[in-house]
Amino acid sequence: MYINIRKMRKILFLLLLGSASMLQAQSIQWMSLGEALKAQQQEPRKIIMDVYTDWCGPCKLMDKKTFGNPFVIDYINTHYYAVKFNAEGQEEIQFYGNTFTNPKYNPERKGRNATHQFTQFLGVTGYPTVVFLSEMGDLITPVVGYHTPQQLELYLKMIKQGDYQTFSKPDDFEKYRKSFIPKFKG
Repeated sequence: MYINIRKMRKILFLLLLGSASMLQAQSIQWMSLGEALKAQQQEPRKIIMDVYTDWCGPCKLMDKKTFGNPFVIDYINTHYYAVKFNAEGQEEIQFYGNTFTNPKYNPERKGRNATHQFTQFLGVTGYPTVVFLSEMGDLITPVVGYHTPQQLELYLKMIKQGDYQTFSKPDDFEKYRKSFIPKFKG
């Protein structure tokens, strides 16, 4: 059997190229809040914001296990603008005509640092926290704590679909949570 070497090389090249693009697609397309708000003007989507700190163990675990899950990656990249925000960082945030900074940030400090003004504005009380913003940039809700892919799936889908807007009492969410069947694997 004769195999054309050139054809074989071309096929191998295309397979490698396809694999490389799949690997590249296997991460969340993180952006700054400013970039997400600007993107909303072109194509309205909700924003998911990972509020983390450098010293937070559960934040690192969630980054690796949850935000590294292929189902989570695909869902977020398809339906949301994703923002990473260091709750103790020194980034300047422009939001609804206000400027938020971290005036007490100390670059020499190791471990915990001062809390950013925007972290306080969002009502973040612990880390990690996932904050959801509407297509208009309005705060929907902060979700505090480490969540597995399946636990986060509930919030991703509930908020994307707008189901949270039908809740009128605390029991409504609990009923929704109990009836939710996760489909994400891993």
